[in-house]
Amino acid sequence: MIRAYSLSETFSEEGFNLYREMRRKGITPDPLSFSFVTKCCVKGSSVLEGLQVHARVLRDGHRSDSRLLTTVMDFYSSFKRFDDACKVFDEMSHRDTVAWNVLISCYIRNGRTGDALVVFDMMESGHSGSQPDDVTCLLVLQACSNLGALEFGERVCRYIQEHGYGHLRNLCNALIAMYSRCGCVGKAYQLFKGMPNRDVVSWTAMISGLASHGHGREAIDAFREMLRTGVAPDEQTFTGVLSACSHSGLVDEGWMFFDHMSKEFGIMPNIHHYGCMVDLLGRVGLLDQAYQLILSMSFSPDPTMWRTLLGACRIHGHVALGERVIEHLIELKAQEAGDYVLLLNIYSSVGNWEKVIEVRKWMKAKGIQTTPGCSTMEVKGEVHEFVVDDLSHPRKKEIYEMLDEIGKQLKIAGYVAEVTSELHNSGAEEKANRLSYHSEKLAMAFGILATPPGTTIRVAKNIRTCVDCHNFAKMLSGVYNREIIIRDRNRFHCFREGQCSCNDYW
Repeated sequence: MIRAYSLSETFSEEGFNLYREMRRKGITPDPLSFSFVTKCCVKGSSVLEGLQVHARVLRDGHRSDSRLLTTVMDFYSSFKRFDDACKVFDEMSHRDTVAWNVLISCYIRNGRTGDALVVFDMMESGHSGSQPDDVTCLLVLQACSNLGALEFGERVCRYIQEHGYGHLRNLCNALIAMYSRCGCVGKAYQLFKGMPNRDVVSWTAMISGLASHGHGREAIDAFREMLRTGVAPDEQTFTGVLSACSHSGLVDEGWMFFDHMSKEFGIMPNIHHYGCMVDLLGRVGLLDQAYQLILSMSFSPDPTMWRTLLGACRIHGHVALGERVIEHLIELKAQEAGDYVLLLNIYSSVGNWEKVIEVRKWMKAKGIQTTPGCSTMEVKGEVHEFVVDDLSHPRKKEIYEMLDEIGKQLKIAGYVAEVTSELHNSGAEEKANRLSYHSEKLAMAFGILATPPGTTIRVAKNIRTCVDCHNFAKMLSGVYNREIIIRDRNRFHCFREGQCSCNDYW
């Protein structure tokens, strides 16, 4: 019965109540009982109850049961108590592959994605005493997707083929997602075409990959091909299709799919679908339509939707609506530093420096700090991380010298810093200097420095790339004859011969 409750989405807390009744009746739980009630605590977000169960596990002498302890690890990881999860792992007398997989999952959940790759290295080399299995590969491919670690992902792909996991559909789907998220949508498509049995997840992964690379028409073609093969779309599929319309500015097609999903497929639009439509309308400048669409929803908009509209206000310099959106976020008590940065962008784009100063002072008084931009790139299987004005890299002197040299060459070719990307009311020269050392520029300079001529440079950034860095990458791709792929928070930018795949529409 406790196990049944642990599988329930709505009555999981009853599992803990049943466990408590079991103890009151004098029945001693065994490791399976503890495992299932711990899962109930995860499902029901019951931290205190889970801590009580862990204490009883230790008191009843189950310290050597690795399967039970991996469930306890997963409990701590689910609540972002990473140190506690690691402590349980360190105290385990025997660590099997399942335990190592849970550790990898812990690392990914807690943003320590690079460490997940280190664990895979340990497992593959035999130092852990356990070999990676199909679940390990699935988790590590997710980590590679997050980091944009293509070389490592291809290594995992080889491991999958060598160990007979290549026929597993979930791994093929994960590989499609990994290649797409690492900027290799062509390889993702090759893998997709070679799959004998494609399910809705396979099609959705391919459609979403095409969408994020700006191939809107191709994503729509793939959706129609999916229907012809008899595979029914789900909610995620329509999120991918609507996202494709958004990234390519296909307004009529977006409205058509938004309308058809409920009328033809019986799928009612959820908040993600509305969010895609708001993004689509906002990108093309139909801000009032986007605002009215949000107000027409039968459910309350979440902060992400308001931020999408706020981003559109920044692009089109719509000050009044931007201020209104901030008010909605304040009502939800969901405003974040990034929201005020977007508002600062709106004010600075119209030259309202008094408002910029006012918002900055307010942010400082409230102790609101912005998320620093961070860019990663992989060279020879090692992931390198950069932040703005970074001085932590062991080759920092060479990187800055290379970046200065690149800047000189690009200026000869006609590059001029886009100073509107800098939010301080200072002179043009000072603004250009502030923009010089953004994290993606440092990553690109390192790519030029550390890789042979002609090598593609791949960069992943945690926030939206600014206009100046976008222009910088375009010029760099032409002057240095390099293909540069940057994945920011919104989409992929493939720079080649001085042009970007987004056609400056992002």
